[in-house]
Amino acid sequence: MLFKNIRKVGDSVLEVKKKDGESFESLIRRFTKKTIQSGKILQAKKVRFHTPKSSKREQKESALRRKGMSQKIEYLKRIGKLDDFLNRRYK
Repeated sequence: MLFKNIRKVGDSVLEVKKKDGESFESLIRRFTKKTIQSGKILQAKKVRFHTPKSSKREQKESALRRKGMSQKIEYLKRIGKLDDFLNRRYK
């Protein structure tokens, strides 16, 4: 009996039927190959690691925060109190 090997159902389900005499490993290999070819893994990664763009105001605030922190660390290095600051901060 010959089945249609791959059938796309809807938009998100990918189905692979086992052929007669096919080993489990080769079935998994075919499924993995078809999943990669369909682009589902790439799409899932894009959705998972997507970070929304921040507004101009948020970008400026973040830049000012980083600049202020680097100036504070530089000052503490000059006066020799950087170790106390780091120990307090990262405990």
